[in-house]
Amino acid sequence: MQFPDDDNGKMLAAMAESGIDLTKELDVDFFLVFDDQRDAESALEELANSDLEGEVELHLNDDLAKWELIVCINMVPEYDVLVEQESILDEFAKEFGGQSDGWGVMQHQDGDGEFADDHECGDDCKH
Repeated sequence: MQFPDDDNGKMLAAMAESGIDLTKELDVDFFLVFDDQRDAESALEELANSDLEGEVELHLNDDLAKWELIVCINMVPEYDVLVEQESILDEFAKEFGGQSDGWGVMQHQDGDGEFADDHECGDDCKH
């Protein structure tokens, strides 16, 4: 598969190289960051009351020292669709003083047994 030479294309290429099936729906997390807690909470409330088909979660990201709103959308991770969704969410975040901070996919999702570990858990296992 060929992907554009930008951050989104590189992310998709890395996902494909790691064995993730990019033709199936995945839970894609889009990250929106805000300096102000009230702005982040207002954005969360607006998304929660919208027709967005996905889940939203808000927490303080200590590493960034910013409020992070995670918008999880189940979708086929196609380049053009990802870029469009990221742009829409960035414009939305800007209305509340925030901005998009990229997207990501958890590798261990339903149906991706190829990533299951082969070890047996013992008393010291951290799972």
